[in-house]
Amino acid sequence: MASSSSTPMPQNPQLFDLVILGASGFTGKHVLKQALKFLKAPSSPLRSIALAGRSPSNLSRAIQWASRPNSPPTDIPLLTADTSDPDSLRAVCSRTRLLLNCVGPFRRHGDPVVAACAASGCDYLDITGEAEFMERMEARYHESAVESGSLVVCACGFDSVPAELGVLFNSVQWVGESSPYRVVGYLTAESERRIVGNFGTFESAVLAVESVKDLEDLRRSTPARTRPAIPGPPPKGALIEHQKKIGLWGVVLPSADSTLVGRTFSTLTENPYGLPGRNETAEMVEKRKAFWSSVKPTHFEVKLGSKHLLSIFVYIIIGIFIGLLGKTSFGRWLLLKYPSVFTFGGFSKNGPSEEEVESASFKMWFVGHGYSKKNVATERNRKPDMEIITRVMGPEMGYVTTPIILIQCALVLLSQRDNLPKGGVYTPGIVFGATDLRDRLQQNGLSFDVITKSKLSS
Repeated sequence: MASSSSTPMPQNPQLFDLVILGASGFTGKHVLKQALKFLKAPSSPLRSIALAGRSPSNLSRAIQWASRPNSPPTDIPLLTADTSDPDSLRAVCSRTRLLLNCVGPFRRHGDPVVAACAASGCDYLDITGEAEFMERMEARYHESAVESGSLVVCACGFDSVPAELGVLFNSVQWVGESSPYRVVGYLTAESERRIVGNFGTFESAVLAVESVKDLEDLRRSTPARTRPAIPGPPPKGALIEHQKKIGLWGVVLPSADSTLVGRTFSTLTENPYGLPGRNETAEMVEKRKAFWSSVKPTHFEVKLGSKHLLSIFVYIIIGIFIGLLGKTSFGRWLLLKYPSVFTFGGFSKNGPSEEEVESASFKMWFVGHGYSKKNVATERNRKPDMEIITRVMGPEMGYVTTPIILIQCALVLLSQRDNLPKGGVYTPGIVFGATDLRDRLQQNGLSFDVITKSKLSS
């Protein structure tokens, strides 16, 4: 992002509840639109917001767009900030309790923002789905965030809250002596119109290929995570699987979801009752302990699902394009120059139209296999004898579900800050799992359902 001067600081600046950084971008505008629904609403903790970005004029236009059909509010300050100008970011962080970062790709623009928050003590949420960025932020800023009291939580959008809360929801269905062994999430996008993805999402996927080696190097240079005890041998999933009960074919989706779930279960293994809040109530202590005591870690992976096997092969071809071309600078240039060509129209620089967004929805099926009793799990070569299928579903992923999730995470943080960890870099699952976030999402367009519980033939 180009350099820009920082906002002049008054003697006693107002402390905002939250600042949205990048509110004039594709997703940022929808985040602002969702935030305005709760601004100064009865019982809402959100009483004041400000917008930050490179161009005040673009931010002003974003307010007008997000306010339609109502008149735009006149009391939302516009702050000039740039990810290439650390002073401007520090100035913004000093004026807010919470910063929502919508500026991607995060591999390129996210580090200075997290650094400013971790140094100032300002809390931070974002919508990234970039695994290397998230793990780098944890390695680089966790200690300073703990010290300053800054709570940093990445992936508070479609990546990766539906996956995290979805796995936890499936996990707590395994009651008594039963325990899950493997849960596979099958993700499907549905629409009456052609589905066109956001270019920013495609760009992040392309850059993820570039960051593979960096992620491998990072993991080698950091201490190994604690592994939870999961019954049975490590699973051997196939590239393509067919789930008859939900009528879907699935191909492995290399997303950050499984990594985040693994990090959540690793933290839970070290902290069996979850992370204590900075000044939590006795009621919340009991609620937190009860919730995490009911969660049973499991192996988890995500597959892109479709009713048609031909679509699965199309997904594989697109994955091959991204995987091969994403390894070189020229290949990445080609992919980012012609996204429609290499995704058969699946992604476009223009993004979806408003009509396409309104008609789209998603379903994520969680097919869990496990054991009915502990002694069954310990028997050699014994296959799982129990299956639990759950589902998370909601509106369009990028422009509707992501803003809903991000704003609900923000409202939980603002209203229940003392019940959340004092500071540090954590996953959304371990931070929000024991809160009422799932209930809030169900009140705002998402649903969590138990589909079937059944025994499997041995």
